[in-house]
Amino acid sequence: MLSPKRTKYRKKHRSSGSLKGNATRCNEISFGEYGLVALEPKWITNRQIEAARIAMTRHIKRGGKVWIRIFPDMPYTKKPAETRMGKGKGAPEYWVAPIKPGTVMFEMGGIDKALAEEAMRLAGSKLPIKTKFVYRREVE
Repeated sequence: MLSPKRTKYRKKHRSSGSLKGNATRCNEISFGEYGLVALEPKWITNRQIEAARIAMTRHIKRGGKVWIRIFPDMPYTKKPAETRMGKGKGAPEYWVAPIKPGTVMFEMGGIDKALAEEAMRLAGSKLPIKTKFVYRREVE
């Protein structure tokens, strides 16, 4: 699963993953011919990204190429159950990627449009947000 090799600090503030407004970066298809775009703001976990990647690659039967455009670089901390308040911030549980509306999360190339659309639909069903299939105009 995706996670940073090392970070400067073990824990981050919640506000650093701000989800206000639309995406200004990663909002165009850069590598492949088809893409999966987020329509809602949400934190997506490393497990959800991996589940979507597996669903896509299994459907295209390892043909073509898949690019993951998002990376979970923000630690999500949690305190143990039935713990009293205070005594500092909890330990990091997992990693999340803050996603804004308009972000291209996955890209795909080297396969036909119908196969790519079905693969992206399966990947979108693994994610906790609404998504949209997009493609480059040159492909059509």
